[in-house]
Amino acid sequence: MKQINIGMIGGGTVGSGVFHALEKNSALMASRLGVRLKIAKVAVKAFDEPRPYKIPAAAMTTDWTTVVNDPDIRVVIELMGGIGLAKTVILAALNLGKPVITANKALISECGPELFAAAAKNNTNLYYEASVAGGIPIIKTIREALVGNQFQQIYGIVNGTCNYILTRMKNERAEFEVILKDAQKLGYAEAEPSLDVDGFDAMHKTHILASLAHGFWVDKKKILVEGIRSISQTDIQFADKLGYTIKLLGIVKTSGTGCQPVSEHGQDAHATRTHGLEARATSQVQISVYPALIPQSHVLANVSDVFNAVFVRGDIVGDTLYYGRGAGKDATASAVLSDIADAATDIVNGTPRRVPAFVACGGRAAVMPAGEAVSQFYIRLGVLDKPGVLARITAIFRDNKISIASVVQPEGQAAAGNVPLIVTTHACKEAALQKALGRIARLSEVKAKPVLLRVEHFD
Repeated sequence: MKQINIGMIGGGTVGSGVFHALEKNSALMASRLGVRLKIAKVAVKAFDEPRPYKIPAAAMTTDWTTVVNDPDIRVVIELMGGIGLAKTVILAALNLGKPVITANKALISECGPELFAAAAKNNTNLYYEASVAGGIPIIKTIREALVGNQFQQIYGIVNGTCNYILTRMKNERAEFEVILKDAQKLGYAEAEPSLDVDGFDAMHKTHILASLAHGFWVDKKKILVEGIRSISQTDIQFADKLGYTIKLLGIVKTSGTGCQPVSEHGQDAHATRTHGLEARATSQVQISVYPALIPQSHVLANVSDVFNAVFVRGDIVGDTLYYGRGAGKDATASAVLSDIADAATDIVNGTPRRVPAFVACGGRAAVMPAGEAVSQFYIRLGVLDKPGVLARITAIFRDNKISIASVVQPEGQAAAGNVPLIVTTHACKEAALQKALGRIARLSEVKAKPVLLRVEHFD
């Protein structure tokens, strides 16, 4: 049986988890693949850095170049994180024609086009299953299993920290800051939590899914990103009374007819050539990350604690759901092992890649401007409790052609000279709602910044 030697850059929590997992199931994988797999060298920051699983000293080095440049190393795994050095390592390996496996969602999101171009130029591949949703095989599902579908909706709970915080806020009726501090003590949140709670980690993952699903590299600047810092117990409890649960969602959904290849000689100002076909941008894709009210009857409402889930609607398959642990050494190791199996199989069969990375719909769509997105809205205002205030607010909504669904002023919740006023709307464009809120925020009777949440019905 042939043996493929693997080099790994990064031997901390995740790296040692991958080393341990492959040692544990190497015989199983060999029996299934017909090839032996061995992590021969591991580049680490320090030999004595803390790690949950032991890596033999003979396998470790502090010089990553000796791993990447070793001619006996056929596959390189990057698990060091960050963007600068990690990018250098990956490009060095790809330029040597070696397939690379990474879990680095920030790097894929930031530098994806350059990395995939380098892989194609050198007739090799970049594997990235572990970059999104940990142990959930969502990349392979979208790229391969559902390749015959146009993706109408993708909704992802893809940040375990935020999901953990929102779950405990609902169950324990505690405020955001209290749960965040506890999550930091338990290791579910970083000491500097902005990447998670402000939505940027979820944005990286949603960016990758959107680009993969719709066949073009999305401009990150066009993605609406909001986190969960502004959510209060008032929001959690009022949503519950209305039959909703609040979740941080990564959202990718289309309007229009989707991406359809047309004749090879077709002409269109927005067409892009893909595999000899012209493809017109016949749809717009909303790509967003924000906390939303979702019906308690929907399966995503029951995804709790640090677990992740991705809901995918295809035009052929219909609705599907993928659920599991979104982070941690073991979940990530499972995804990396999957990529190791693919890389080894490709090497043995002389196939640099199978389904290409970003032509899943065979064409091109356009990112929908945030203001064009249509939704129902939940708005929490802090206002003076005096006559006439509600009339002024509803008049502004009416002026912007926004239909109000309900208005509630919860009793006994006055604070800092103002009381909460909860308004829900019927479906309207984001731009109109934002314009109305801008005027409302300038009213002298409004004493706190409005809190805006969208309502998602998965229609």
